[in-house]
Amino acid sequence: MSLKVLFLYPNYYGMNMLPPAIALLSAVLKQDNHDIRLFDTTYYSSDFGSDSDGTKVDRLNVIPFNNAGSYIPEMHKTSWKDDIKDLVESYQPDLIAMSCTEDMWELGLAIIEKVEDYIIKRQTHVLVGGVFATFAPEIAIRHRLINSVCVGEGENAIRTLCKRIESGESYNDVTNLWVKGKDGAVSKNSMSDPVDVNAMPMMDIDIFEKQRLYRPMAGRWYKMFPVETIRGCPYKCTFCNSPSQIKIYDAKTDESYFRKRRMDLVYDELKHFKERFGVEYNYFWADTFLAITEKEFDEFCEMYSDIKTPFWMQTRAETLTDYKVRKLSEVGLHRFSVGIEHGNEAFREKILDRRWKNESIIEALKIPHRYGVQFTCNNIVGFPTETRELAMETIELNRHIQADSQNLNGFVPFHGTPLRKMAENLGLIDPDTITKCLTDDAMLDMPQFTSKEISGLIKCFVLYVKFPKNRWKDIRKAEEDTPEGKKILEELKDEYREKYMPKKTNGNSEEIPAAADLEYGVDLH
Repeated sequence: MSLKVLFLYPNYYGMNMLPPAIALLSAVLKQDNHDIRLFDTTYYSSDFGSDSDGTKVDRLNVIPFNNAGSYIPEMHKTSWKDDIKDLVESYQPDLIAMSCTEDMWELGLAIIEKVEDYIIKRQTHVLVGGVFATFAPEIAIRHRLINSVCVGEGENAIRTLCKRIESGESYNDVTNLWVKGKDGAVSKNSMSDPVDVNAMPMMDIDIFEKQRLYRPMAGRWYKMFPVETIRGCPYKCTFCNSPSQIKIYDAKTDESYFRKRRMDLVYDELKHFKERFGVEYNYFWADTFLAITEKEFDEFCEMYSDIKTPFWMQTRAETLTDYKVRKLSEVGLHRFSVGIEHGNEAFREKILDRRWKNESIIEALKIPHRYGVQFTCNNIVGFPTETRELAMETIELNRHIQADSQNLNGFVPFHGTPLRKMAENLGLIDPDTITKCLTDDAMLDMPQFTSKEISGLIKCFVLYVKFPKNRWKDIRKAEEDTPEGKKILEELKDEYREKYMPKKTNGNSEEIPAAADLEYGVDLH
């Protein structure tokens, strides 16, 4: 017999890209003839999280645009609480599997608890995976309804778990899983080698509602597809979880975590989804898209010249060359995001483990506009030991870069990042504290740089970058959370929109994309 597997994806409106991990896991299980359903909260109203899109608009990272004539996903008019109960009772899953990032954890638990009666009555196995489960398994396994936690990649683990449940065999020794027994004891199993990304099936996006393929970019909603070219990242940024991913695998297996997919397989996938689903825009979600060899780059450009749809990527400034940007623009590069992160070279090297010089960053980012390519600069503030003076150097560096948009997010001490451990060691955060989303208020409250000061700088960042320095005195007042400060801030925002935002044409204006969904290397596996 086959199993009925219900995937849960706790998510907030505004985080529109469908999760490749669930699409891939579903495809893997369908190869074994299991029946798959999905409950996705993206288009439900929720008391959890924050309005990501609204916050970006408020911070001038995105421009509101007229949706007339565009496809607009619709919010569900029903309650997620009622719908998950109805789905579970009608579907009666044998396994409930939740993929979750840290900022979605509390919503995820609420979903599971809403069907607690069913889980207990049927003794249904509950598995959780994703980036949060990987780096905080000791927190995840504590919950009374969770039976197992996947540490690392889940393709092999969930396939084996399903086979064991189906046959009635013990699953206490399944690799990559922490399994909780009836007595509460936890079996912490060994890691299997990283999966062969070139042996994986094409993603299954049929399990998603059709509107989940749509995402806003550059003034309109596109039917957009997330594409995997690389898994892992060769860089060691301390605010990112990729170094810890590599450490988990390199320490316990014979294979490296950093892998690249063959270009012929990427081509087959792109061609398939364009022809079958009418994909209009491709979203390459690699942490560093250009972390490839010259030969691989040329193979990509040759392959993509036949796809002919616009695409977005995320990369680092040091991977950009005139040749690469020109070639990518010729085959469809529409926009990209680049992480600047901090403006002080010494701080960036010592604390963030990023070693490129400011002058080189500035020169590299003169290239895109030569070929009509727009880009966003991502920055972070509120790192452990940072001061306001250091943060102002981030503003200064961004003033020397003619980016089409820029944003400043507060540092989020995600579990699994080296800087999370640093923050814990400094007494700035408790090990059990669950982090929030990137657009929430700053989390670290430091004697030399308070969370209130950090939040004030975040909301005024774009103003500091764009306005002349003789206006900085007014902007400094606008940082204050006072009636006068709020009044000045709104006046400055109105002036900014009039002077610096693209004007509407034909009823629409351009949207400036803010930080990518993959910020901090929180990938969707």
